[in-house]
Formats: sequence, C-alpha cells, structure tokens
Amino acid sequence: MPLYKTLIPNSQTTVKIWKISESYSDLMQNITLKSESLERVLGMKSELHQRGFLSVRKLLAEFGYTDTDLYYDTNGKPHLSDGKFVSITHSFTFSAVMVSNSPVGIDIEKQRNKISIIAHKFIDYEFAYLDKIADSYVKDLTLIWCVKESLYKLYATPGLSFKKHCLVIPFSTDAHDSVAWIDYNDTKNRYDIAFIEFEGFTCAYAIS
Repeated sequence: MPLYKTLIPNSQTTVKIWKISESYSDLMQNITLKSESLERVLGMKSELHQRGFLSVRKLLAEFGYTDTDLYYDTNGKPHLSDGKFVSITHSFTFSAVMVSNSPVGIDIEKQRNKISIIAHKFIDYEFAYLDKIADSYVKDLTLIWCVKESLYKLYATPGLSFKKHCLVIPFSTDAHDSVAWIDYNDTKNRYDIAFIEFEGFTCAYAIS
C-alpha cells in the first residue's frame, strides 16, 4: 500500500504515514541506498524491521528526499542535508516521517496490553490522573509512551528520563491534542502535542 495518511500540523510541518503491506522485495524496488544503509538493512535479522527501514525511505521520497539526504549524529538523531528537522518512527506495520522548520519528534506504537506491566518504568506524575480500571487504560498508557518518546526524540539530550523529566498534562482523547513538558537540568520547556489512533495503533508528535 502506498502513502496511508498525510497530516499538516502547521504551515511549516508535515507528517506522512505509511502502511507497510508490501513485501521486502517490493519495497526494495526503485530505492537507491548508500552503502552503509544497504549493509544495515541486509544485516537485519527480522524482515519486519527490514520492511520498516525501507518504508521510511519510501516516505522520504514522498518528501522529495533520497537516502543520501538522511544522516545521523553521534546521539542517533536523524538529520536532513538541507537543514530541515526530521523525526522518524516505525512499529510493526506502520511507519512515519515528520519534517519541519523547527525541532519535532514523532512516535507510533501498537496498542498492546503488556504496556501496563512496564508502566511504572516510564510514568510517575501521570498516575495521578490515570484510571487503571477504565477500558481506555491501555490506550492511555500507549499515548503517554508515544508522547514521551516524541519528546525524547525532539530534545535529543543524553540523560533525559521518560519518568523523571517528561510530563504529559491530563488529556482528552476526543480533543486529539494537549501539552507536555520537559523539566530537566533546572529548565522547563513546554511543547504542543497531537495524537491520532488508527487500526490498533497510536501516533503522537511534539512540536517545539
């Protein structure tokens, strides 16, 4: 399947989402990879990961970029050769790329019950408003994880903790947007966030 969804949060920011239904061989067609990217994808043991990697290159092409336009710094943060900000994510059968004139972060996660087992590892403040017996509990946890992962990608600072430093303000899933904070090294930064759900997945993104 080609491009699944395009979102335009503002005039300087675009999100493109891909549903990964193609085979590995189909995704490899019409893609030119630099040597290190080819080595990386060939070294992946999981075809699901290979397809996720290649679908991101398909999304880059939707923006007019090639694999050679993408590079990573020593912290693993992606960058584009033209100086625009980029964030990348993929989970199972979906991937997304976000491009903006300002720092951004995006994450997609599959909604799975096992997230409730690890919630204590990434949630502190948010437990005060979460309802553990609500039908939406797993979805709410998944959303909070996605928001914090998006903040982590945007901030890109070693030592940042999901649990200690990232705070997600109480939200309504009907509104599809909210606010989150990073409180780190005596500095507080506010970020606008937005989120959507589709086919058992949650996608959230943060814009500085």
